[in-house]
Amino acid sequence: MKTNILFIVIILAPIAAKAQMNVLPVNGNIHSSRISVEEIKGNLVNVEWLSKNLNKEDVLILDASPNQLYTANHISGAINVDLFTYGSQEMLAPEVEKLYQSWGISLSKKIIIYDQGGTILATRQFFSLYYYGFPAENLFILDGGLSKWQEKGLPVTQDITRLPEKGSFEIKKLNENVKADLPEFLTASGDRQNNVLVEALGADWHFGELCVFDKAGHIPNAILLPSPDFYNTDKTFKSPEEIKKMLDYFKIKPEQNIYSHCGGGISASVPFFAIMFILHYPSVKLYAGSELDWLSDERELPYWTYDAPFLMRETNWLQFWGGKMLRMYGKSNISIIDIRTPREFSQGHIPFALNIPADVFKSNMNNLNTLAEILGTAGINASHEAVIISGAGLTKEAALAFLLLENLGQKKISIFTDSLDKWVQLGFPIIKDSTVVGAKNNSFDLSIPPVTYPLYILNDVIVTVPKSTMGVYPKVFIASGKNISAKNPDGIVVHVSYIDLLNTDGTPKAAKDIWNILTNAGIPRYAEIACFSDDPGEAAVNYFILELMGYPDIKVWMN
Repeated sequence: MKTNILFIVIILAPIAAKAQMNVLPVNGNIHSSRISVEEIKGNLVNVEWLSKNLNKEDVLILDASPNQLYTANHISGAINVDLFTYGSQEMLAPEVEKLYQSWGISLSKKIIIYDQGGTILATRQFFSLYYYGFPAENLFILDGGLSKWQEKGLPVTQDITRLPEKGSFEIKKLNENVKADLPEFLTASGDRQNNVLVEALGADWHFGELCVFDKAGHIPNAILLPSPDFYNTDKTFKSPEEIKKMLDYFKIKPEQNIYSHCGGGISASVPFFAIMFILHYPSVKLYAGSELDWLSDERELPYWTYDAPFLMRETNWLQFWGGKMLRMYGKSNISIIDIRTPREFSQGHIPFALNIPADVFKSNMNNLNTLAEILGTAGINASHEAVIISGAGLTKEAALAFLLLENLGQKKISIFTDSLDKWVQLGFPIIKDSTVVGAKNNSFDLSIPPVTYPLYILNDVIVTVPKSTMGVYPKVFIASGKNISAKNPDGIVVHVSYIDLLNTDGTPKAAKDIWNILTNAGIPRYAEIACFSDDPGEAAVNYFILELMGYPDIKVWMN
């Protein structure tokens, strides 16, 4: 979909429409349609069924396409319910009821909704009807829409359908359990264990290349699942197995509460429909206000471009959370790991930093027991956040330390991306005395106690045999060095040098630029990704950046 059309679509929040008044009779007869289990797939009907039942008295066809497309071609007897004619304001239930009745909607009817196929309009009409209480057992989407209809050589017309006899549908009870508001959605965004935020927009929007509102990016913790990803190339919906595979890849589980959203509540209807009515997951809601509502909030809620920006820490954050004040109150759960050489460390370091040189990590890549003992003796607590300082941002050495800590099961890890010069420029002290590691003598003692670092190795972070793991999707190897390694694995190999993903100051490039680099290199959105290089630190940089971008299945192959 073109950007300008997408902008129009997502900012609208339609619920009902003004009627089309042009005249031609609705085709119909007294025969009743019967939809057997063999002829439908959940709430989808195929074009063959509709062709056979087109003129049945109890079948009502709604064309959700924009009016200009409906006028150009539509299925005979279909009533245009163009959401672009509704206006941007939601209507009260009595107004919606009146509108639905004007379309001829009654409980005795089977409602078949279609659009051009593979878009977001039929699903949004489906959601609205379902939300206002129309029973799901009589509510269907034409799979593949008008595109599939014409592909099969079935007839279309330009004749405008006369509105049918007034329907009798009354809105008695809303299905409020499928619609979320901002307070509920905001609460859900902070509980990733029990809730999932599914974003139906494109990667250009999600990673900040396209800026429609006053900010570019996406709602924190949102998982990018664009609405087109739910369709096959022929514009029919993917099978339940394929859709479940997508959700499994992002570790979205049936027992979680799933909140679908987009820019203005329309694109979100595609994942809502697919997950609730094709997969039959029990708790699926559409956040109708979506990002427009989120960004309109007076609290100025956060908006991200990276998927995991908390993997990077800056000066003000570290000074507060890892500094003296919170340590005095026993509230700092931060282990600061300075990986520079002992000589560099002794010349000046951040207060409470612990010196574990990069060579210690590299020399113990294959001896994790020893590395764990060193970490524990140095005072690194596995249950805290470990902040890695290289003095130059995201270096190969910092990335390798990140990778090995993650492989050991460290609860949370980040990399300090500011320079020590910036730390000083902002007025914070640099000290030369080593941080005291030892048992605390009293509650005011700021010594860092040594701990027993548990050895909890994650087997899916570093692999030594390429075929030892098998993800939901096929494996793609990323050659991460400046040059492709002389020893490549069997399979798909893509070259993305870690240098291409970094700025000169040691920070990752903007999310939108990283996405374009990865996409242009041929790295698919859905894949098991294994980074490798002759220098494991180079592979670790790409591993870190892929985590920053939200890829769910990545690892490093140590060759």
